[in-house]
Amino acid sequence: MMRVVFAGTPEFAQVALQRLLDTGFSVPLVLTQPDRPAGRGMKLQASPVKQCAVQHGIAVAQPRSLRLDGKYPEDAAAARAALEAAQADVMVVAAYGLILPQWTLSLPPHGCLNIHASLLPRWRGAAPIHRAIEAGDAETGVTIMQMDAGLDTGDMLLTERTAIAATDTTAILHDRLALLGGRMVVEALERAAAGRLQATPQPGHGVTYAHKIEKAESAVDWTLPASVIGQRIRAFDPFPGASTTLGTEVIKLWSYQINSYQRTEDVRCGQILSVNDAGVIVACGQDALCLSTLQRAGGKRLLAADFLRGFALEPGMVLGASTATGGTQ
Repeated sequence: MMRVVFAGTPEFAQVALQRLLDTGFSVPLVLTQPDRPAGRGMKLQASPVKQCAVQHGIAVAQPRSLRLDGKYPEDAAAARAALEAAQADVMVVAAYGLILPQWTLSLPPHGCLNIHASLLPRWRGAAPIHRAIEAGDAETGVTIMQMDAGLDTGDMLLTERTAIAATDTTAILHDRLALLGGRMVVEALERAAAGRLQATPQPGHGVTYAHKIEKAESAVDWTLPASVIGQRIRAFDPFPGASTTLGTEVIKLWSYQINSYQRTEDVRCGQILSVNDAGVIVACGQDALCLSTLQRAGGKRLLAADFLRGFALEPGMVLGASTATGGTQ
């Protein structure tokens, strides 16, 4: 069975690493991002991939860069020495977070295989799961790709599809795709070992880029259709969380239903139409949203009935009004 170097950082990658270990692959070395401050105490925390590697007694390298001519050449040189010593047949990469220079791509005999959470060439880049939901895509999937020097431009080795349900959040879809990616990379490695792995160039059409999610995107624009706002609520769950304001208060929005509604000129986008235990109904550019799970800053996610006991929302109030422009409302 192949010797595999694994490069990855978050939980998505950890699922794949665990699947490789459970299947019996030899993993002599893991690359992952350096420990980062996290939590209220901002203490250094190891990545999920590092935690998994340590539990299994696997050597871990955490270079700040892999570029020998870059800012941290000593890190890159140490990583190269560790990779050469590992004598791996292939490197599996999943959400690693560092750019792999050509020397890294060329080092293993079978090159570097990437687990990418989209149907390439759609949603190349950093946030394919978020962007697929935000765009209202009907389906997504996982592509196992032979990495090259471009940004998710390498040949496709395996692809599997999955439907995006109307209730899927990024958190839910992430977990489903992580399991799918772990299973698929095992299949890809088994095919490669048997000489049965076929590469297909990516199509030249249909290319889109999944840019990194920024906190500034969380603010809801109530002039948009309810369906589009709803997609963003699901796409930004768990991070950064879709949010709106009422005066100086920030309210995060986590779940909703779409209500058919024909807005009249005397009703502003973002205006609360009605309030009951089932939710807070808000007028949008098209239709309305019934917000059923909300959260105050520093608080917990609450169902509407519980949220309203501690925060008075009333018909006629306008959410996000402080940032609205009169011409679009």
